[in-house]
Amino acid sequence: MKVSGFTFIRNAIKLDYPICEAIKSILPLVDEMIVAVGKGEDDTRKMIESLGDKIRIIDTTWDDNLREGGKVLAVETNKAFDEISENSDWCFYIQGDECVHEKYYSEIQSKMNKYANDDRVEGLLFDFIHFYGSYDYLGDSRTWYRQEIRIIKNNKEIRSYRDAQGFRKNNKKLKVKKIEAQIYHYGWVRHPKYQMAKLVEANKLWHSDEYISKKFDADQDFDYSQIDSIKPFHETHPKVMHNRIASMNWKFDKDPRVKSFSVKLKLLYFIENLTGWRIGEYKNFIKL
Repeated sequence: MKVSGFTFIRNAIKLDYPICEAIKSILPLVDEMIVAVGKGEDDTRKMIESLGDKIRIIDTTWDDNLREGGKVLAVETNKAFDEISENSDWCFYIQGDECVHEKYYSEIQSKMNKYANDDRVEGLLFDFIHFYGSYDYLGDSRTWYRQEIRIIKNNKEIRSYRDAQGFRKNNKKLKVKKIEAQIYHYGWVRHPKYQMAKLVEANKLWHSDEYISKKFDADQDFDYSQIDSIKPFHETHPKVMHNRIASMNWKFDKDPRVKSFSVKLKLLYFIENLTGWRIGEYKNFIKL
C-alpha cells in the first residue's frame, strides 16, 4: 500500500501558518508529500524545502480573481492532488493550519490497510477540534464543523469541493468510513496581529477590496473576545506543535463560562451537549 500526502500553501511565514508542523504531523504516514507552493512574498518555499526527501514541491500561481466562495483554495488543492503518483492507493490531505496527533497513527494506518481494496470506500472521515484564542481553548458552538474527509482514494474524478473544506466525486458526496481520529485545527490561534493579517488575506478570496476595507482595520490587532462559546482543552497537543506552543507570546483569558448566544442558539447548544445531535448539521459525505 502506497500513501501520498498533499497540501497547498502561500505566504506561510507572513501569515504565521504552522505549515511545517502540519506536514511533519503526517510525514510518518506517507511515502511522498506533494506541496503546491503559491508564488508569494516570503521564503515559504525555502522553508518547505527544508522538510526532507519526501517533499515534492510544485510551484503555482494563485488566480486572485477567483473570489466566489473561496474557489481558488479548491483549485490549488486540486493542483497538488493531480501531481500524486498513479500507483498511490490513498491520498492524505492536510491544510496549512491542521495537525494530526501521533496517538492516532496506528488507527489511521489500520483503517487505510483495512479499506485499501474496498471499492465502496472512497474516503476516511475524521473528527475535528478547533482551537480558539490560545492552545488551551476550543470553539464549541455550531460555528465549527465537527467532521470532514481528509484521506481519499487516488481517483482523479474526486475533486476538492467549494473552498477546499472537503471533496466530491462527479459533484456527488463521497462514501466514507469514519475513523477514531481527530484533526487538530489551529486556524484561530496566532498572535492577534497575525490573526488580523490572516483574516484580511483570507477574505480577499471571497470578497471585494471595498468590503474588506469596511469590515477590517488591518492596523489593529484581532480581538479574540468576539466568540460565542469556548471550552477548556485539557489533553495533549501533537509533539510537532510543542515548540510553537512554548513560544506563544500573547494572552487570551476569556471566561469559558460566559456564553454569547441568542435564545434559539442557546437551546440548540443545550440539545447538542445533552444528546450529541446537532440539529440541521451540514454533512458533505455519506457514511457507510
